[in-house]
Amino acid sequence: MLKPLKAIDSDSFYINPDSRVSVLNYSEGYIQNIFQLVNSKGLLNLVKLYLAEQQSNSKDDIVQEDPEQYVNVLKAILTDNTAVYEKYDKDLILQSIEDLYSYYRQYFRVSVINKHNNAVIKGGFMDIDNNFNELVIDLYRAVEEKVQGFSNHTYRQINAGTNACAITQSIDWPTPAGYENLKSIRFLDTLMLRPPMMMHTKSNKREGLFDAVPDNPIKKFNGKSNEWYCFPAKIGESLSYIYFHRDYFVSGIALGNLFEVASEEEVRGKKPDEILLFGLPETEGDVCHYYHDEANDIWVGEVPYNDKTTYFGYMKKMCLTLHNLHMIYENRLPIHGSMVKISFSNGKTKTVVFFGDSGAGKSESIEALQEIADDKIINIETIFDDMGSFAFDKDGNLYAQGTETGAFVRLDDLSSSVAFNNMDRGIYLNPELKNARVILPANTYKRVVQHHTIDMWVYANNYDSEIGLHQFPDEDAAKATFIAGKRKALGTTDEVGMSTTFFANPFGPVQEEERTRPIIDKVFNKLYQDNIYVGEIYTHLGYDKSKDSLQESAKELLDQLMNN
Repeated sequence: MLKPLKAIDSDSFYINPDSRVSVLNYSEGYIQNIFQLVNSKGLLNLVKLYLAEQQSNSKDDIVQEDPEQYVNVLKAILTDNTAVYEKYDKDLILQSIEDLYSYYRQYFRVSVINKHNNAVIKGGFMDIDNNFNELVIDLYRAVEEKVQGFSNHTYRQINAGTNACAITQSIDWPTPAGYENLKSIRFLDTLMLRPPMMMHTKSNKREGLFDAVPDNPIKKFNGKSNEWYCFPAKIGESLSYIYFHRDYFVSGIALGNLFEVASEEEVRGKKPDEILLFGLPETEGDVCHYYHDEANDIWVGEVPYNDKTTYFGYMKKMCLTLHNLHMIYENRLPIHGSMVKISFSNGKTKTVVFFGDSGAGKSESIEALQEIADDKIINIETIFDDMGSFAFDKDGNLYAQGTETGAFVRLDDLSSSVAFNNMDRGIYLNPELKNARVILPANTYKRVVQHHTIDMWVYANNYDSEIGLHQFPDEDAAKATFIAGKRKALGTTDEVGMSTTFFANPFGPVQEEERTRPIIDKVFNKLYQDNIYVGEIYTHLGYDKSKDSLQESAKELLDQLMNN
């Protein structure tokens, strides 16, 4: 059995064949032309890994060479030294070059530039990264066309250099005692993504619940500044510092399509509400935990470094768990669901919150509504896609507020038109596998955190055989269903069959049920005082994969919204 290849790390280039992540640090070394690239240590290190993987599968002479000689072959081709073709077959050289090019593009490649408060860097970092991207393409094409002896007739402008680029910087914030090791970790300031991004991880499903631990995970953190990064996220009205190991750059960059990046002004001098440490060497039981640092009023989460946690759902849901716990302690009610504002052709506008655990049919209900509405719906605006909160303003009025600016949805839940129309903005995770996901931007941060009125709140019921819409006659009947949190699991987590989750939300309310129940009582009491429609929509997803029944339910929903 072959030993796993080790990561290769230098100041300007990191590449890990296990995580399939590569990081280029332009601040430590930037390549400006093809000859610098072919003579670079980074290319030599890439060739080392490529040959180590190829040599057990191929007996070709060119593949069996040592890395230095392989690079010398590339140099000979570039300088038109035809003697190289006397030693190696042209077709084998060409195939190997193609394989090397493909091998590099199998990695998730991100470049970083340290800002150093340099306005030139801030304004031109995309040009810097674009230039590197062109250099990689130019080197590949120059070698390819010299070997084959003619120019190509079709050129494909793919992301040959990087998938994303990030400006990083150090920012001072009031680090409490015990958190000093975080001081050296740079924040992501500005991101540039190259969608559509097809990203692959070793895991494609989330398992289990997150629970509390008696000791602060910060005690375990001793990460180095070149190995860890911080994504400063605005999650609802919370400020969250999400620290992640560089091998988790797939998830760290994907956050850019889900949460608003906090600006330097919003970070400097600000203590966060939540801190997440993603990729610690070990955690208790090798699973995810959280800790409430009451003295500093910070919720601290920990996620272990392993194959399982490469699934983006771990990063997203741990962030939301910390946020929701913070909300509960502020007497707000976390809502696991989707909220949309619908504008109808008859002039009416209604806000609807769809509620339920993963796979209950929240997104599917919205899509079914769009499909059957024809020209009756002018616009559907997503306020939040997965998690929000209900709260009371100073006058005692109930309002809803979102958390994410993006949506993390199953590809199977999207119609082909929605999926393809948004392809140029999407981050796709394991698109060839079951439970494939896409992360799409959905709305602006300003709109997400506004105080939105609630016209209807419906539970997504995927387990009963009824079709249509059902309004609960009183708050006790409504609370019984919402609190029970029943659903039929559809393979999005490790659960199977019928399951129940307190208030359909394993990300905060389950962990703090005692604190959550009084807030639930207050919210339902207010909804029924104000005669707000509270009911359930039968999504039928546990029975009918054709979605015909769901469309029948959507027709009743459309009628209720337009005519009442």
